[in-house]
Amino acid sequence: MIVFEAIRILILFAIAFTFALFFTPFVMRILIKLNLRKNNIRDAQEAPIFNALHKNKVGTPTMGGIIVWGTVIILALLFWGLGSWFDGFSSYLNFVERRETYLPLAALLLAALFGFVDDMFGILKKGPKGGGLSMKNRLLLYVGVAAIGAWWFYAKLGFDVLTVPFLGNIIVGWWYIPIFIFVLTATAFSSNETDGLDGLAGGIFFFAFGAYTIVSFALGRYDLAAMNAVILGGLLAFLWFNIYPARFFMGDTGSMSLGITLGVVAMLTNTMFFLPFFAMIMVLESLSVIIQVTSKKIRKKKIFLSAPFHHHFEALGWPESQVTMRFWIINMVSAIVGLVIFFLARFI
Repeated sequence: MIVFEAIRILILFAIAFTFALFFTPFVMRILIKLNLRKNNIRDAQEAPIFNALHKNKVGTPTMGGIIVWGTVIILALLFWGLGSWFDGFSSYLNFVERRETYLPLAALLLAALFGFVDDMFGILKKGPKGGGLSMKNRLLLYVGVAAIGAWWFYAKLGFDVLTVPFLGNIIVGWWYIPIFIFVLTATAFSSNETDGLDGLAGGIFFFAFGAYTIVSFALGRYDLAAMNAVILGGLLAFLWFNIYPARFFMGDTGSMSLGITLGVVAMLTNTMFFLPFFAMIMVLESLSVIIQVTSKKIRKKKIFLSAPFHHHFEALGWPESQVTMRFWIINMVSAIVGLVIFFLARFI
């Protein structure tokens, strides 16, 4: 049984990667034909360092995250449809299952659509300084999506327990709702802040969802593991074209959908305390922004040359590709440490 499930996950990963690899040129043609390009880079007065480092990226196609979530949704519908009509191999590959993947798939699609709208605002130069939704409005959007999920988990599924590593389960009652909202909002915000260098966010998501593929498999949630594997396949194909120099950007339709979904998977597997390990760079990126903003308001001074702090290292003279690769390594090591702790907590 376990061997067959492992083989199924590997097959779905390979199918998703192959499909996304051939899907990408089609998406690229549409993005270019419709002129869906990054038209706004923070101005020189507001962010002089960022502007100097990235002004040459104006005009790069955006919304490349469609490749990832589009691959997941298309394959989910395809194998669900084939599995409903036929037995055998098509049914074997179906990973759409009410208890395990309905919610993360719904969250992926809903957040992708909201992110798509935000991207369109930026392309049309709507919103503050023509950059799409303001951070305040984005946070409200994150909270809104998270609140829907929190209500469903608590009221419909009866989730009110959190598992603390090495200590056991704690009943939190209605506090589960604000905790859920915080986790999803923080994950969405952090993923948005991380998406600033070619290949950076895609690579961090790859390690995070890779860790959750292993966690889901270990918990016996094989359909959820399969869905995570499909996301991994889409991400790997995305990175094929997104690593420096990127041919397109992920956009909010990618970062928001994947960030929200990552949070949902963490709550669905009751492993929220491992999420900071699996996405360590995202945590550090969001902290650097919070620290920078707080310092500027209170001390009237900056801590970092530029925030999020991947731009700080760029300002110090690190090449963009070097920052990305080193952050990948840090997150990979952190994810491995998180997995080690996860398995120790299960067997000790």
